[in-house]
Amino acid sequence: MIKPDFSVDIPDDLGTVHFVGIGGSGMSGIARLFLGAGHRVTGSDVRESANTEALRELGATVHIGHDAANVGDADTIVVTSALWPTNPEYLLAKERGIPVLHRSQALAAAISGTRLVSVAGAHGKTTSTGMIVTGLLGLNESPSFVNGGVIESLGVSSARGTGDLFVVEADESDGSFLLYDTAVALITNVDADHLDHYGSLEAFDDAFVTFAQKASELVVISSDDAGALRVAAKLDGKRILTFGEAEDADVRVHSIGSEGPVSFVLSYQGQDNGATLRIPGKHNAINAAGAFAVLVGLGFGAAESLAAIADFGGTERRFELHGTVDGVSVFDDYAHHPTEVAAALSAARTVVGNGRIIAVHQPHLYSRTRLMAGEFAETLESHADQTVVLDVYGAREDPEPGVTGELVSQRFTDASRVAFIADWQEAADYVASIAEPGDYVITLGCGDVYRIVPQLLGSLTAARP
Repeated sequence: MIKPDFSVDIPDDLGTVHFVGIGGSGMSGIARLFLGAGHRVTGSDVRESANTEALRELGATVHIGHDAANVGDADTIVVTSALWPTNPEYLLAKERGIPVLHRSQALAAAISGTRLVSVAGAHGKTTSTGMIVTGLLGLNESPSFVNGGVIESLGVSSARGTGDLFVVEADESDGSFLLYDTAVALITNVDADHLDHYGSLEAFDDAFVTFAQKASELVVISSDDAGALRVAAKLDGKRILTFGEAEDADVRVHSIGSEGPVSFVLSYQGQDNGATLRIPGKHNAINAAGAFAVLVGLGFGAAESLAAIADFGGTERRFELHGTVDGVSVFDDYAHHPTEVAAALSAARTVVGNGRIIAVHQPHLYSRTRLMAGEFAETLESHADQTVVLDVYGAREDPEPGVTGELVSQRFTDASRVAFIADWQEAADYVASIAEPGDYVITLGCGDVYRIVPQLLGSLTAARP
């Protein structure tokens, strides 16, 4: 993979901007911002998608397949960490001396001069960002934003508003969240992840300390997460609002009702305000508390802020229903860390009724699979009735000998509740053979596991003539 070079000077005028991998959720969102700002935008990706089609409609030139000719007369190239250093467009840019920016550097250029709200954390970022944006819109603000997923009610993952507030999902995976001039920092949690980049838990914590310390106005941070508590203890001279279930939280969430759409009460400055969200899951009540803390920290009223957040309807790839066949519902979720998997499956449990949960898990990254196979197995066995484990989605990593999805399935204590099936069609057929009316089938992973959903629906249909 390409290592981001954050020392590269960002040109004052980026001119025509070419995005290598323009169809990704993050890249497409940033490309949309540049189009909105009047830049000529070109790009390439390996396949057509809804994102590439939408960008063409907005005026971008998008090529399918990577080829040096795609660069054209671009003045600036934007890449992601997932790109291989042998990419012909990247190589041509280096040969010509065209500035090559990591996507976070391009985003930093786009948000320069705004009042920035940055949302960071190992999980919960996309939902929390969507809640803040939805809340601000409900409060008659016009924020700009870049989210890691499409906000269901808006149909986009990014937009340029007319106000001074800009809300971004800030990526800690490669340290790029430290590039931004943040006014308000929201830290959902500091759960150990991306240790392949940071090398140690201490270095991971320190990055979040640096991120929070840079916030010029406010730090909003979890009162419940052990990592967040470690980070908060190291902050100096910061205005801090804590949120969570802890008794001493500044925004305390309690009285959580998790049957169906989650309901809860938030206590803030001696006042209680209740809400029911449009989405399920205790974790979303806690995400809402963090978004609420951001809004009241910005000066908005408590009751009005919570009412506006409650209108949030979710984001794509977060417990997203794709179809139902003979009573078997097929969902997709982005969860790719044990904590996220537990949250997604716990939310499903609150609404599945008497049905079973069948998880289809695609491990993400060889390093994460090697390090966390046991945690994934324990989580899946605890929260799903049956699990199918696919092979590893390597993303930016080269394969590791002996590291496959079978590492997860082998760690189950009850082998009858899990099957490792590398072939997707065989996996889909197996799921169809065990699924019964009322069951929920949930694909889990941040790779391309969502692409198995049509096969699952097809196998379910074929099995029920």
